[in-house]
Amino acid sequence: MQFDIRDWRAWAPGLATPRQWRDWHAHPALPDMAAGQPDVSFLPAMQRRRLSPLARMAFHVAWPLAEMQGAQPVVFCSRHGETPRNLALLTQLGLGEALSPTHFSLSVHNAIIGLWSMFRGDTSEMTALAATSEGLELAVMEAVLLLQAGAPSVLVIVAEENQPEVYLPWIDDVPFAHAIALQLVAGTRWTLEPCASEAKKEAREASESGCPVPPALRLLPLLLGDEVSHCSGNWQWRCTGQ
Repeated sequence: MQFDIRDWRAWAPGLATPRQWRDWHAHPALPDMAAGQPDVSFLPAMQRRRLSPLARMAFHVAWPLAEMQGAQPVVFCSRHGETPRNLALLTQLGLGEALSPTHFSLSVHNAIIGLWSMFRGDTSEMTALAATSEGLELAVMEAVLLLQAGAPSVLVIVAEENQPEVYLPWIDDVPFAHAIALQLVAGTRWTLEPCASEAKKEAREASESGCPVPPALRLLPLLLGDEVSHCSGNWQWRCTGQ
């Protein structure tokens, strides 16, 4: 499949600008979790208070892209979603405590795009995916289908929050909190297709060495213009120009 990426933004603690991401990619290391929080000061205080850490990351990376384009479909993807909020609700249930209706309504997987639609006054099609570690690729596939159906642009958002300690033995694909947003439009400069077997092996060996890189951030070298091809999991990304 072919498409263009008009613009992008990514965030992790202490990492936001293209230069910071390029420096990080040259020497990957776990970010300092105290290095800052995503900035959502563009929202009124009453709206900010409704956002979880996961939602704040998603809004931080996606809002500037939406401001440039206006109303457009959104594909939001997160493998784990609002895990901390859900764990808190389960803990309350276990203790026999009453649940907050507000907290419950914000714990579902499509809550973030629901808030996005309300806060931006955007009634475009919104899709929430709960995918595997290949969530970015699956979200892009969904976005390309929307482009083919006539959407002039589609906003793709992938975000993962730091996971509760109790779940860490089973969750190994979120070494740190992060979010990335891509604005997709019709074009031919980018392609996404299945990887050849040998490329899969090389990508797996590279991912197993050094600091763990979240699956969605493995695309950074291409977005930064430092590489033109990259195999991530079962998928081959190619970019013929910026």
